[in-house]
Amino acid sequence: MRDIRKVAVLGAGTMGARIAAHLVNASIPSLLLDIVPRELTPDEQAKGLTLKDAKVRNRFAQAGLDAALKSSPAAFFVPEAARMITIGNFEDHLSWVKDCQWIIEAVTEDAKVKRALFEKVQPLRGPGAILSTNTSGISVASLAAGFDDDFRRHFLGTHFFNPPRYMKLLELIPTAETLVEVVEAVTRFGDVVLGKGIVIAKDRPNFIANRIGTFVTLNVLRVMREDGYTLEEVDALTGPAMGLPKSATFRTLDLVGLDVLAHVVKNLSEALPEDERRELFVVPDFVARMLELKLLGEKTKQGFYKKVAGTGGKNGDESEILTLDLKTFEYRPRQKLNLPALEMARNIEDVRQRVSSLMASPDRAGEFYRKVLGDTFHYAASRIPEISDDILAVDDAMKWGFNWECGVFELWDVVGVGATAERWRNEKRPIPPLVEKLLASGKKRFYEESDGKRRVFDFAKGEYRVLEDQPGIILLPSLKARKREIKKNPGASLVDLGDGVVCLEFHSKMNTIGADTVQMMHAGLKALSEGFEAMVIGNQGANFCVGANLMLVLMAIQEGDWDEVKRAAQTFQNANMAVKYAPKPVVAAPFGMTLGGGVEICVHSARVRAAAETYMGLVEVAVGIIPAGGGTKEMLVRALDAAPRDEDADPFAFVKEVFRNIGMAKVSASAEDARKFGYLSPRDSISMNRDRLIADAKQLALDLVKLGYRPGKPREDIRVLGRAAFAKMKLGLHLMRRAEYITDFDAVVGTELARVLSGGEFTSPQLVSEQYLLELEREAFVSLCGQKKTVERMQHMLKKGKPLRN
Repeated sequence: MRDIRKVAVLGAGTMGARIAAHLVNASIPSLLLDIVPRELTPDEQAKGLTLKDAKVRNRFAQAGLDAALKSSPAAFFVPEAARMITIGNFEDHLSWVKDCQWIIEAVTEDAKVKRALFEKVQPLRGPGAILSTNTSGISVASLAAGFDDDFRRHFLGTHFFNPPRYMKLLELIPTAETLVEVVEAVTRFGDVVLGKGIVIAKDRPNFIANRIGTFVTLNVLRVMREDGYTLEEVDALTGPAMGLPKSATFRTLDLVGLDVLAHVVKNLSEALPEDERRELFVVPDFVARMLELKLLGEKTKQGFYKKVAGTGGKNGDESEILTLDLKTFEYRPRQKLNLPALEMARNIEDVRQRVSSLMASPDRAGEFYRKVLGDTFHYAASRIPEISDDILAVDDAMKWGFNWECGVFELWDVVGVGATAERWRNEKRPIPPLVEKLLASGKKRFYEESDGKRRVFDFAKGEYRVLEDQPGIILLPSLKARKREIKKNPGASLVDLGDGVVCLEFHSKMNTIGADTVQMMHAGLKALSEGFEAMVIGNQGANFCVGANLMLVLMAIQEGDWDEVKRAAQTFQNANMAVKYAPKPVVAAPFGMTLGGGVEICVHSARVRAAAETYMGLVEVAVGIIPAGGGTKEMLVRALDAAPRDEDADPFAFVKEVFRNIGMAKVSASAEDARKFGYLSPRDSISMNRDRLIADAKQLALDLVKLGYRPGKPREDIRVLGRAAFAKMKLGLHLMRRAEYITDFDAVVGTELARVLSGGEFTSPQLVSEQYLLELEREAFVSLCGQKKTVERMQHMLKKGKPLRN
């Protein structure tokens, strides 16, 4: 496999700079080059700079890097990663590309500009260096035409989706001349190193995801106008109810920008004269009017929606979201929905069953889905084999590029392919060849699952093909389908990963921790004593774990069952200590939201293998309690261990950081950022591709076994700081209260936290045990559970999904 060690990104605009940012997120040193300015800015003139100064000549590259550093959401895992980017310009530094194994062109979407740059790059690229264009629609083959054979064999399209850090899809568009090993190298690098989902697309306008996605958007706008749906109704119908992101249709368009939509639509209209739905690829009249009025969305602070200042709140700063009236083009308050079928369907958790139910509904919601999804099914099926030979590629592209929960064909299977085709026949609508071939073969679905194997219909062969297990990827549902589930209760399961490794999988709602979870933790540890060599704690849900089941805690508090409150905390503490000192290695594999008890499990594990996008935080103070599953204790131990041993060092500085992080419920912005909080240690590692996380964690566990892992024994040598540290933390709380940064109750919670982190109120530093700190932690937890404000915050959290802060 080609070894890609350094990458050059040519073009420091929004995409180029953020591609470079994600490369360094993956620890790949990168160049970021752009054009040389032709004139000075007023600021440069005032500083006496000239067009020959490096600062001026690199201005555009520097501006791109600065914008990436300031972007929201953050482009970098941690800002320090930007140091791995070297900026420069095309005139002075293009020769630097000779040391790069991959050169990514990301200049403006203009074929002449791109080809002119390639003319300069061609003689400079090193032997075998890969060159790709990050285009979203220009013919890749046309860009390569006329260049030498070696250039063309190492050239392909690479379509990153914005923002590159967060959007999983990377479409690769090889030409007929691109070497197979070049495609394989970029595929492997994109998957393992950058964490991308790779889809191979044909060299057709807008490739796969944008071709289907743009059609769906324009068709939704058509149905809305023709049938009189409101903006609010459309966004309710095309958001999570349909398995699409919360931004739905119009919030998404505001984020993307209507000018961008107009540009894409214009390009598609010109490039697709033969498309059977070409009449749809025009800018709707109301969008054209919005463009005239500069109602472009987020970039002009007004589009389909507009945020305005309200009059409520402590400082009169609560905002209100207004909706654009498409008749008057004035903003109005949001309208209430009247879609009974949609309200009823919200209780159906499985998106496939939910959409199927909505399509069968006789009301306006059902009519909307029948039209929109019927057209989507027809258009997507008609694109096979034009944009891809593989329906799996289409489904993956929509899931990874547009954040759909289900692919088009996956959803269609539930709705019913045969029923849909019959309806089209009755409507005298032509049946796409893909559907004709599927039904003619006697099959009724695009996907089939049995014996833990998934099969997909192959258009070219006219039969199912098995989707083989990919090396380095373990799918827990597949293992369970193959009877590898050892034990199960409502909250968790034990799954045999093979090679002597057992997996503790959470599957409660939102993967919250309750008695079932703790019970299965002990069952997993017992399995280690009965033959397994290591354990992985992980799952493949939406998030690793959002913390304890607050409902169970609140019920015990309201019933006045204080023994149960105390017992629950002690049981979870005991389970985590058993994990920490298990005779065989336990590896936690967190990803996504990893909060409260989820963090506590991780910090007690022998090692952590975290997904790059892991957001870790001990956030219990938000509901008026402190971490009481050993989290407060463990973070204190880590802080004191990190403090230098010399006499001049001040260990309180390290304890203060823990006090601040827990006391302010801070959550890391990435797994790399979690190292700063101490939730990940220097020995813990990160997987860029979450799909590979369980397999990576399993391998780490096996490596620990080979190295002769030994857990040590419970600590009795923890030097707590006592009353002096407690006084300093209390002073900090007092000053924050005076400045009105915190409430009176926040100060109460902070005081309990401070008492644990100081080790009690010893008059001088003392050596204590982990067990002593666990008892302090537990006492503080039970005490705070007795506070009225804690109950109020828990109730608010359960009702609204966010904490009450005053």
